[in-house]
Amino acid sequence: MTTAAAARPKTRRRRNVRAETLPNDHLRVPFITRGIPTYDILNEESLSKIEATAERILAEIGIEFRDDPETVALFRAAGGQVTGLSESSWNIRFEPGMIREILATAPERFTQHARTPSNSVEIGGDSVVFAPSYGSPFVMDLDRGRRYGSLQDFENLVKLGQSSPWLHHSGGTICEPTDVPVNKRHLDMVYAHIRYSDRAFLGSITAPERAEDSIAMARILFGEGFADENCVIMGNFNTTSPLVLDGVSTRGIRAYAAAGQASIHLPFLLGGAVAPLTGAGAVAQCLAESATSCALTQLVRPGAPTVLAGFLASMAMRSGSPTFGTPEPALASLALGQIARRWKLPLRCAGNFSTSKLPDAQAMQQSMMSMMSAIHCGANYVLHSAGFLDGLLSMSYEKFVLDTDLCGALHAYLKGLDTSEDALGFDALAELGPGQHLFSTQHTLRHYKTAFHDSELNDDRPWETWHEMGGEDMMTRANRRWKALLAEYEAPPLDPGTDGALKDFIARKKASMPDAWY
Repeated sequence: MTTAAAARPKTRRRRNVRAETLPNDHLRVPFITRGIPTYDILNEESLSKIEATAERILAEIGIEFRDDPETVALFRAAGGQVTGLSESSWNIRFEPGMIREILATAPERFTQHARTPSNSVEIGGDSVVFAPSYGSPFVMDLDRGRRYGSLQDFENLVKLGQSSPWLHHSGGTICEPTDVPVNKRHLDMVYAHIRYSDRAFLGSITAPERAEDSIAMARILFGEGFADENCVIMGNFNTTSPLVLDGVSTRGIRAYAAAGQASIHLPFLLGGAVAPLTGAGAVAQCLAESATSCALTQLVRPGAPTVLAGFLASMAMRSGSPTFGTPEPALASLALGQIARRWKLPLRCAGNFSTSKLPDAQAMQQSMMSMMSAIHCGANYVLHSAGFLDGLLSMSYEKFVLDTDLCGALHAYLKGLDTSEDALGFDALAELGPGQHLFSTQHTLRHYKTAFHDSELNDDRPWETWHEMGGEDMMTRANRRWKALLAEYEAPPLDPGTDGALKDFIARKKASMPDAWY
């Protein structure tokens, strides 16, 4: 078993079908370093109003905590005003400035290590990390339609993520493997990320003991010494909006923080249902909930990595249906990004959201609206970067590769505009002079392989050629693409001793409890 990331052998990744000719190698990086500025949507007065409203929520309304007296004791000791609501629930109010003061010890940027060191990611600052979608109970593809997710689907989606050079992180619950008992599936999911990917990954958060199991497996993979001193796993925790933190979440948060591991703190806010339907109000509530959840990590272990987060969504008010990829939450994401920079916290926000039921024009239109808000708001960790469909109820194989293709284009977009002497291209025009095409100039010959991002799915041929070749739409091309990627996939090597130790841990854990299906 290895004991440090540096001691693990390098792995090789299967190159995709067009790797030898695709002119995008210069864009392939373990994470993106932002080359364009973030967008500040609010002036100082407006920003201060939202922050003041969040502080007022915390001071006058408070947060309800359930089923975790240890967390309540931590906040009481820090100065929170505790009122008992029942034997197992408490309201805590916080004086203005208290939560922000607690968060002063949280790092502005941190590294999550991968088992292949060159795939480790930086989260915070000017870094951008793309990860697959998370949490869908269903999967779908054009051949088999919509169905409950299985462990095979989960493994397939991990493999597709590993096969894409445009994702940086393996993610977490890419879909729910419903053919495995609820109390045991976390073991198979974490193992799948470890076995079929050599990137950083998320652990389980659905019960405190499952969080502990995930951390234990990460310690087996990286070695206890390395894991005790470095972030090797993250947990993605939801608040229970509006203004509730339940004991399952808070005990899991404390487990990750005590181990020095990172946690993401996400209110899922549907405007008009569990949050104000006005964007500024939703952002204020989001800040109050997420910041309080983040602060718990610092009470457990000052300096533990933590990520401010927001899942901001709208509703169709005539029907009550959630809507994703709409403009108002995109604007709210821009405001949340501005606050995260001001509070000096890493941010998770937005992604390739859609309520479309197929990987069609609606899906990509909505995804682009939402994803561009993540890009411009300064999100550091973009969890729903690939596969999100059907309002997060379904993970789509076709949309997965459509989204990763978009992520490839965003690598080029986020590089920004080069204004070096060579990039200004004066010699391209001067070489042959007015009225001459530039195909043969030295400037063109130097740059033609790397000047433009080349999509793996677009069809840019003339209409006649496209029609003669079958007239396929993009969904059909995406269907063929994911099948080719799975057919060519090769798992990155894993140390046999480490693999054996992980399998032994999983076997012992599964044998220790009966199956539970709910």
